[in-house]
Amino acid sequence: MTSTVLIAGIGNVFHGDDGFGVEVVNRLSTRDLPPEAVVADYGIRGVHLAYELLDGGYATTIFVDATRRGGDPGTLYVLDADPATDIAAPEHSDEGPVIDAHGMHPAAVLALLRRLGGTPGRVFVVGCEPLTLAEGMGLSAPVAAAVDEAVARVRELATDAVERGGVDVSRHSR
Repeated sequence: MTSTVLIAGIGNVFHGDDGFGVEVVNRLSTRDLPPEAVVADYGIRGVHLAYELLDGGYATTIFVDATRRGGDPGTLYVLDADPATDIAAPEHSDEGPVIDAHGMHPAAVLALLRRLGGTPGRVFVVGCEPLTLAEGMGLSAPVAAAVDEAVARVRELATDAVERGGVDVSRHSR
């Protein structure tokens, strides 16, 4: 049995480098991927993404997003978000993460999925260190320069997930 992979671009194109995930999936949609891979631009629709994960039964999900981890702008990260997430969660209350209908961090999407009674399959984040998240359209030069490499890494992750039924994240990390 082959895996079904969801590749989800996340981000707000009106906030500079936050549009990274959207740009990557836009380029991916024209590239060859395994037929079991589904590519979608979720933009700022985190709640919609949580429901897609709840209903979709995906064995592997790859979030593509701008990710602040302290590196130089344009640095790519491949994070294994299984199950003790390696991605920083947004601020939350005792009731769980803050839900924002206009955009959600991958950790908040996963938390909402769990609150809805779902369980994610294998989850990865292909992230890029942003230079700016200020209002404005277009990626900064270092983040734009990282898009093609991110496309290649996402394609490799999806292919590994389908062909091998799993992914060695160390092969994809920089």
